[in-house]
Amino acid sequence: MPNIYNAPNLEAVKHAFFGRKGGFSKPPYESLNFNIKSRDNPYNIKRNLDIAAAYYGMPGNRIVRLIQSHGALAVYVDKPSQYEITADGVVTDKKGLILGITTADCVPVLFADYKNGVIGAAHAGWRGALNGILESTLDLMLERGAELKNIAAAAGPCLQKQNFEVRDDMRDLFLAQSPENEVFFSPLDEGRYLCDLQAYVKHRLELKGVENISLSSIDTYSDEEHYFSYRRAVHKNEIAQHGDFGIELSTISL
Repeated sequence: MPNIYNAPNLEAVKHAFFGRKGGFSKPPYESLNFNIKSRDNPYNIKRNLDIAAAYYGMPGNRIVRLIQSHGALAVYVDKPSQYEITADGVVTDKKGLILGITTADCVPVLFADYKNGVIGAAHAGWRGALNGILESTLDLMLERGAELKNIAAAAGPCLQKQNFEVRDDMRDLFLAQSPENEVFFSPLDEGRYLCDLQAYVKHRLELKGVENISLSSIDTYSDEEHYFSYRRAVHKNEIAQHGDFGIELSTISL
């Protein structure tokens, strides 16, 4: 069975943050891997999509899968699309679709305005979060009829502060945006810091006016049994070629 995290502020039967267990992929991608850039067997990834979609009583081809690029573009979809659209946020107001984004340390954020029937999903790595992917996704939801007062936002499992070591160059980009962002960085020694990306994501959502926010506080790096982690794979020298690592899927549907 897949390991699933359900956020407390979203309807459990309408969303799922999937972990790494309960799929068909073989080592080193065991077992619920969704990375088409990896050397995993594509057939296993297809079967894994079927597992994820079965949570909603649908086939795997109903999952919307983006080509993610750590950018700030969000798109609206009204029909299934897999690996055709380059974007890091996706929005729909149509039933029968499953919005899906993949992460392996970045923050997956799911959005829902159940009253107006609009949902969204965003891949918020530090670059995307800094450059506005959360706001882009929310703006598109509002264009489709959502209202801020009704939107619930849930951040799923991601790299937590205690394992997110960064250097001056990255911190400087955040401080250039706002000196107030210094609160998200704790110094280790000269030029090294720990970054609380999950807290920064929450901050950006609050600045936008979202009040109903939940955070998983689950660390993908330290929980190797249940989650893939790009940074952990790098530290363990497990990546044979660029893009060759396992990633998990986060999903939401109306």
